[in-house]
Amino acid sequence: MSIAPHSSVNPDRIEGQKTGAFEVVEFLDRAPDIHVLPVGNAGNYSAYFKGYKEDVQAGRIKHIPQMWGYQADGSAPFVYGTPVKNPDTIATAIRIGNPASYELALAAREESQGRFGAVKDPDILWMHRFLSQEVGVFVEPSSATGAAGLLQASRAGDNLAGKTIVVTVTGNGLKDAAWALKDERGREIKPTVVSNRAKEVAERLGLA
Repeated sequence: MSIAPHSSVNPDRIEGQKTGAFEVVEFLDRAPDIHVLPVGNAGNYSAYFKGYKEDVQAGRIKHIPQMWGYQADGSAPFVYGTPVKNPDTIATAIRIGNPASYELALAAREESQGRFGAVKDPDILWMHRFLSQEVGVFVEPSSATGAAGLLQASRAGDNLAGKTIVVTVTGNGLKDAAWALKDERGREIKPTVVSNRAKEVAERLGLA
């Protein structure tokens, strides 16, 4: 009997997940300039890089995109350069102090000329709400971390104009649904209650 390793240390998972990069290239008909992801164990980050690298080797694209990985500020071993003994963040899926794919991800960052960054919890929660309210994409807070990092980079002065940027969100909001009723400071929000009449719901949403 053999037991396969799980999660980010499972080579089969990396092999399967790398195909996400193939789909991006197929959709865009080129490689993006930057690919942004939330990072916990860094399996996604390493897998997408592997997919892009294989596309370059096969001649389907000319370059590997810069791989930008963002962690929660209280759980950011890639940023601090050392494991975090007691990781602390509301972004539970990336609350990882000692990533399984640490060496793979460091190599991916170096070869892609990418970066790692950290985002504070209030900024993650703000992006979590922005994505659902303004973009129509309902994600768990962890999944909003990459998008929050991209916004942080833009506000810090990174010139992103004209660049093709892919942002991966990794988990549906129903995985951590309680945060849908909290603001960016974690305070409870009292929901607006409406009847189940379609007309009234449409009116409240500005659709009628």
